[in-house]
Amino acid sequence: MNDADTVVLLLVRLVLGATMIAHGLNHWRGGGRIEGTARWFTGLGLRQGRLQAWLSVVTEIGAGALLLLGLLTPLACAAVISVMLVAGLLAHRPHGFFVFKDGYEYVLTLAVVALALAVLGPGSVSVDEVSGIEVTGWTGGGLALGVAVVSTAGLLAMFWRPRPAAEPEVTTDPVEQEAR
Repeated sequence: MNDADTVVLLLVRLVLGATMIAHGLNHWRGGGRIEGTARWFTGLGLRQGRLQAWLSVVTEIGAGALLLLGLLTPLACAAVISVMLVAGLLAHRPHGFFVFKDGYEYVLTLAVVALALAVLGPGSVSVDEVSGIEVTGWTGGGLALGVAVVSTAGLLAMFWRPRPAAEPEVTTDPVEQEAR
């Protein structure tokens, strides 16, 4: 690995890790605090919103810390991908692609960066490297993506109950009915 590769992988890891930590801290201590995050998750159709809020906080801060250290990188990347899959599917997908319309552009980018990092590995300035943990290439990417998809599917199967679509108001007035 040359110096440029080392620096780029370190930079990607540090930025992604810091972003995830900031995201987790915001869910915990920001604006609405844990109660607001719990209400938001409940509004997305997730049961046990408070539990979901804490799981999100722990996952985001934990994955971010692992990425900063370059430790268990494919699993840290799996956590990022899973969090972004849940956010993309439940919160952003209905709004289309662009982030300025609350779409999934941002969460897709973070998930793909995490997948790329799982494939490329954490680089030589990492605990994984020092410890001799090398799970990269197709194996690292497959592990990260597989764990993320299974985790996301499990979470959604256990806790997500889609909100019923708003039913149209029933009226007997034919003029009002035709106006709709």
